[in-house]
Amino acid sequence: MSTLVETAPVAAEVVRSRPQAAVRNVAVDAYRGFVMLLMMGEVLQFSRISQAFPASWFWKVLAFNQTHAEWAGCSLHDLIQPGFSFLVGVALPYSIASRLAKGATFGKLLAHASWRALVLIALGIFLRSMHSPQTNFTFEDTLTQIGLGYVFLFLLGFRSPRWQWTTLAVILVGYWLAWAIYPAPGPGFNWHAVGVPSDWTHFYTGFAAHWNKNSNLGQAVDVWFLNLFPRPKPFAYNDGGYLTLSFIPTLGTMILGLIAGRWLRSAAPRIPMKRLLLAGVIGVAAGLLFHVTGICPVVKRIWTPSWTLFSGGASFLLLAGFSWVIEVKGFKKWAFPLVVIGMNSIAAYLIAHLFEDFIVSSFHINLGQHVFQIFGTAYEPLVQGAAVLFTYWLILLWMYRKKLFLKI
Repeated sequence: MSTLVETAPVAAEVVRSRPQAAVRNVAVDAYRGFVMLLMMGEVLQFSRISQAFPASWFWKVLAFNQTHAEWAGCSLHDLIQPGFSFLVGVALPYSIASRLAKGATFGKLLAHASWRALVLIALGIFLRSMHSPQTNFTFEDTLTQIGLGYVFLFLLGFRSPRWQWTTLAVILVGYWLAWAIYPAPGPGFNWHAVGVPSDWTHFYTGFAAHWNKNSNLGQAVDVWFLNLFPRPKPFAYNDGGYLTLSFIPTLGTMILGLIAGRWLRSAAPRIPMKRLLLAGVIGVAAGLLFHVTGICPVVKRIWTPSWTLFSGGASFLLLAGFSWVIEVKGFKKWAFPLVVIGMNSIAAYLIAHLFEDFIVSSFHINLGQHVFQIFGTAYEPLVQGAAVLFTYWLILLWMYRKKLFLKI
């Protein structure tokens, strides 16, 4: 996916002047690789190790950060999707400028962006349908969410910063207002019908109840929208509370990345550390403020506006951290394993979703059923996961050396 792997500057005024392609920003590639490594690292199965050692705080911390928060809050794992989405925005200026420098017209770029969006949506549906008796038309997958908002993001790439900031504000305020207006569940609401236990410990009361699980505006839209598609049985709810409508605030996350990408471009070869850090602190603080005041809770699963601000701020801070170490201090060699992943992020995404069972079965067939029990059965999931993860990386290393970069 070129928006995830290409780097070149963009700004509205530069677009008019056919910009020259810029030198790759290694920090962006490394940050992207880190995000993808967290996703691929699910095979390490820290939660199973934690279950084997229930008294170990070490494994409990690792297990927590490899799972999604049940509702409000944030783990390291929760930052994967916003990081991925944020970096799509960061890379878009690079992609536009690179293609303009090669002579592409706006019309061709728009057609390509539209095609890319459709492919991302289709790919997300395909991956969600792998273990389904028929096509599983669901739109909460990371790729699908990005695809639904990508053309809008592309068009904003040709607008001024004022347009981008204004659009971001309209998205966040408008989305928040729509949820606030939609009726909150009343005392007699049938929680069992939407897959939520009546004694669930994460219910909100008062105004924040507008953001309760499977009883909100996004749930109502999905009950209508998803049942327009053929399904084995009518859609009633998503077990995790995830929503199609989340693509709207996800677009807000991508816009924050677009703004960060423009800052990086305009300051190149310097890194605008103060801007990145200030944006990060403001984003995190604003998200937490809206959460603690009950105005809008920080919930990743339904991508609340406060989550857009909080996770966007965290993404700014992570980008600043990678940029400081790699671009400012010049420590680049250590990041090579991450760059190998980050420059082929779509390939990494597909490998993680498609290859795990094949790799595990191949190890068992050729090395024996007990090959991963070298440190005992308690550590077997970890050893197996490490072997699978290393195999993923070797595939990506081979692709990197052969200059095989999967693009959409």
